[in-house]
Amino acid sequence: MSDPLVADAPVAELVAALTAAGQTVATAESLTAGLLAATIAGVPGASVVLRGGLIVYATDLKHRLAGVDEEVLRVEGAVAASTAEQLAVGARERCAADWGIGLTGVAGPDSQDGHPVGTVYLGVAGPDHSAVSRLKLHGDRWNIRIGAVHNAIGELLRCVGGYGDVTTD
Repeated sequence: MSDPLVADAPVAELVAALTAAGQTVATAESLTAGLLAATIAGVPGASVVLRGGLIVYATDLKHRLAGVDEEVLRVEGAVAASTAEQLAVGARERCAADWGIGLTGVAGPDSQDGHPVGTVYLGVAGPDHSAVSRLKLHGDRWNIRIGAVHNAIGELLRCVGGYGDVTTD
């Protein structure tokens, strides 16, 4: 049986692109709780490119483990563009990777701090830039979480492949 996490995402292409570029990736994940790192790890050969990941589900761990500024968390909150960007930078720096991906958002069933269910911020930090996109995902908790993972894979593949910066909403 093949890994169901990799079935519907271009994750094998991402691993191949990172391998060809001689680059690595690390994650800092809140709402996905390690699902992105697990999806990348589902590809044979991923150990060459996947440095590791931080699961920062609790807000205080976003600061303590990933280095998100306490003031950002206090003023803007755990679900914010600046938090996602700092998660990505923190993953990159703490895991000594070329690329960092940060994911934070609301999977439901209830809204959080005024953000509706399906609000996700995706941060990508790389050798030359960092950027954030705001996603509006639909469905139940699983669909939102797997949608966030698929978007992260697609954005990083685009960045590694030289297709431009992450778009913002």
